[in-house]
Amino acid sequence: MRRRPSLPGLGLVLLGLLLAGPILAADGAPANYRPLPGGEFASVLPADGKTAPAVLKPFRLRTEPVTNAEFLAFVKRYPEWRRDRVPSVFADGRYLTQWAAPDQLGRDALPRQPVTQVSWFAAQAYCESEHARLPTWYEWEYAAAADATRADARSDPAWRERVLSWYARPSTDALPPVGGKPDVHGVRDLNGLVWEWVEDFNAMMTSADSREQDGADKLKFCGAGAITMEQKENYATLMRVAMLSSLKATDTTANLGFRCARPE
Repeated sequence: MRRRPSLPGLGLVLLGLLLAGPILAADGAPANYRPLPGGEFASVLPADGKTAPAVLKPFRLRTEPVTNAEFLAFVKRYPEWRRDRVPSVFADGRYLTQWAAPDQLGRDALPRQPVTQVSWFAAQAYCESEHARLPTWYEWEYAAAADATRADARSDPAWRERVLSWYARPSTDALPPVGGKPDVHGVRDLNGLVWEWVEDFNAMMTSADSREQDGADKLKFCGAGAITMEQKENYATLMRVAMLSSLKATDTTANLGFRCARPE
């Protein structure tokens, strides 16, 4: 968890949003965050690359993914994030193309559907506007392990089957609105709606030694990264790691959204 996207000027853009933004959601409504206690957590990506658990401080997580309506309010407030104005270094050519216009949703993007086709940069900027940030992978995985009654339901085959059954759903189907049943923490839609960006998406399977990232031993490194992943029976979560690790920060897809997190 060591390498993050970095581009000249991004820090100034995010700092500007932080200083100008309110503690409300971009649409003016109070953003609803739920407290999660943190603690030691057995991640599929051990903290030491072997068996060590992740250690999480208490944090708050948005109860629902950001919606089209909320992101529309954001781009109206910060027009530099409109699809016709955002620089290509911050988002690819598919950014928000499901909307009818740069400042209009249209019939293919309903207000309560989760916003998708947003880049990591745009998602992080939105969270900064709520005085928040994207959750780390460990925070997201920790929260998503819950079901309605248990903080960690991953050992239950029925839990894994429910997640995998969602993966099998055709990606061309229209996305449901946010607002599924809450889990034991009061958080909704972590599984079963969209994939979600995390803050450290591109540092999940890398080493601190840059000499290990490329060159003649690259394939050996990739193989070693897969071998070090734990809980291989938890195929549903491992698929998340594989998908997120394949992305660039400018990428957007029709099934990738986000939510935000804050320190407790």
